[in-house]
Amino acid sequence: MLTAVKGANLLMMFLLELGVLASVGYWGWTLDANLAVRLLAGIGGMALFIGVWAIFGAANGARIPLHGYSRALLEILWFGGGAAALVAAGRTAPAVVFAVLYLINAALRLHWKQV
Repeated sequence: MLTAVKGANLLMMFLLELGVLASVGYWGWTLDANLAVRLLAGIGGMALFIGVWAIFGAANGARIPLHGYSRALLEILWFGGGAAALVAAGRTAPAVVFAVLYLINAALRLHWKQV
């Protein structure tokens, strides 16, 4: 039973990672600008987040994997960036839910040594 819960927590981590990308893309789309700027901000923002995660955060393929405090800082900036993008897009309640889900997920990953 606990193995299933731990697996669900890792699945939640993956879904939160996708949520960050969706949040950044949504933020770009909601900018008060012309279509080209909104597309550039949404797609460019997602590309920037993907690049940073691929280089430093990806579980099995990071070029420069981070550990300890560096990893914690990366996650705070990454997931905090997703929540901040939602706030910037005017979606405060979903941003709070997103941040709370991340904090619960992170606490469980630390407790179960899934980091």
